[in-house]
Amino acid sequence: MSKIKYDGYELEYFDSASNFRDYQLKLIKDHLSGDLAEVGPGRGEFVNYYKKYLSSIKLIEPDKNLFNILKKKHKKKNIRIENNTIDKIKNKFNTIIYFDVLEHIKYDLKEVKEAKKKLKKNGLLIFSVPAYQIFYNQFDKSVGHFKRYNKNDFKKISYKTNLKIEKMIYYDSVGLFLLIINKLFNFSNKNLKNNIKIWNFLIPFSKFVDFITFNKFGKSLLCILRK
Repeated sequence: MSKIKYDGYELEYFDSASNFRDYQLKLIKDHLSGDLAEVGPGRGEFVNYYKKYLSSIKLIEPDKNLFNILKKKHKKKNIRIENNTIDKIKNKFNTIIYFDVLEHIKYDLKEVKEAKKKLKKNGLLIFSVPAYQIFYNQFDKSVGHFKRYNKNDFKKISYKTNLKIEKMIYYDSVGLFLLIINKLFNFSNKNLKNNIKIWNFLIPFSKFVDFITFNKFGKSLLCILRK
């Protein structure tokens, strides 16, 4: 996994988006079991949402500063933390998750192939990524994103890695609407903290719209691949 080339200034703001984290957990909790690894957990806030569903967790964080934060925040015996990349990990897991991480990795196909090697039989890779390259903007660039994704990107990854697509949906329709507004009017991200608060407040409405539109569109894309 490539080193993330930014200081993670936005992570604290997104970590406070509890409605969004609850929604993400709802989308994946039925696919969590056994031993799990999270690659690129950042400050490790999402762990607090999913840890009750798992027997053991390994947090794999390549950034040294974020690794040190994780060591202070998570000291339970069933949560292990490594300052490493997925190709250097010796264990195998039932589930490996990359939440808002794959877009930080230039050679994403290579990363997925390495992650596949660390899965147990019938194991799952779970990805959540920003959707639609047309909305790639200065904010994406500032936080180290190489690209945004669509379903065809993961269909190609599935084909090239021989991993089966278990589930693939867009989600967060309100977030997509806000992206469209930002693209049209070119708003700045100077008030990122307040913008995230407003967006997080609107997540319940986003869940409703996602439901009635069958997750046909959204700010983010969730893909679950089975070995």
